[in-house]
Amino acid sequence: MAAVGEAPDCELVCGVDAGDDQAALADCDVVVDFTTPDAVMSTLERCIAGGVHCVVGTTGFDDARLATVAGWCAEHPSVGVLIAPNFGIGAVLMMQFAARAAAFFESAEIIEFHHPDKVDAPSGTARHTAEIIAATRAAHGIGEGPDATSQAIDGARGAVVAGVHVHSVRARGLVAHQEVVFGGPGETLTIRHDSMDRASFMPGVLLGIRAVAAHPGLTVGLDGYLDGYLGVAST
Repeated sequence: MAAVGEAPDCELVCGVDAGDDQAALADCDVVVDFTTPDAVMSTLERCIAGGVHCVVGTTGFDDARLATVAGWCAEHPSVGVLIAPNFGIGAVLMMQFAARAAAFFESAEIIEFHHPDKVDAPSGTARHTAEIIAATRAAHGIGEGPDATSQAIDGARGAVVAGVHVHSVRARGLVAHQEVVFGGPGETLTIRHDSMDRASFMPGVLLGIRAVAAHPGLTVGLDGYLDGYLGVAST
């Protein structure tokens, strides 16, 4: 809330926690939601129906939930909703770089590191990264990466998201970190992003607040907003 309150072009109307009365949200132009997967859907339904734009950093959005939100947006086409797995500008660029690299390497795996209070594993960023890697691979006719593992303790190879192995680390002292490891004959490429402080997310949140009204409907990921801000086309 401090970042919004300190921004010269923003006015902080109210702060509402999970379980509080949400009546004050109707007075907002944009609602920013960083609550829990259990609370976020009811907030989104109420805000979209009331014509309030939404910027969401809460994780736990699977395809079914995204489809539900898209349906609400279709009923109120003037409302913009941004659901971003990560608001770190560096993290968004890391995902864009990973999408480009995925066309050139037969192997790709993700390792994500977070604090032990995080409720979901893998992280939303890791899931989104795996999905865009898989989309790039499919577009270039690249199958799943080679893996001769025939004997393994359950979980040793991590979770599989869209055909990409994702490994989650939870340890005190971490904030939010991710490595994407690509491999090909005779070489590897590692793309890593580190958030050492939650302050790193605030420029992306403010960008979302400022741009969401100009993007009606559901947008997943900050990529499109970032591209517009930089004046370049998405690839």
